[in-house]
Amino acid sequence: MPSTLDVESTLTDRYQTTVPETVRRALRLGKRDKIHYSIRSSGEVILTRAEASDDPVLGHFLDFLAHDIASHPERLHAVDAGLAQRLQSLIGSTAIDLDAALPEDDE
Repeated sequence: MPSTLDVESTLTDRYQTTVPETVRRALRLGKRDKIHYSIRSSGEVILTRAEASDDPVLGHFLDFLAHDIASHPERLHAVDAGLAQRLQSLIGSTAIDLDAALPEDDE
């Protein structure tokens, strides 16, 4: 396949379109799959297959963070070494398994 392949689709009166077959194949899209749009400041739109998320709120939060970081990179700051040491002192030698399931609440 060529490095760039241009395809078009038409908007209906209700602003809907059919994703062309070549795009569906390239993105491995199936029925009911979600599409993610990344809109750049130049007006360029990047269309990708949205990854399934077990937590819809997490997806929105991560989208918010990505947009905020892209819009305001000057707000990013490295973690201060003193803060990292303070956090380490709080957890001590406690083993933390980030992949372990959280315990169920008994409430």
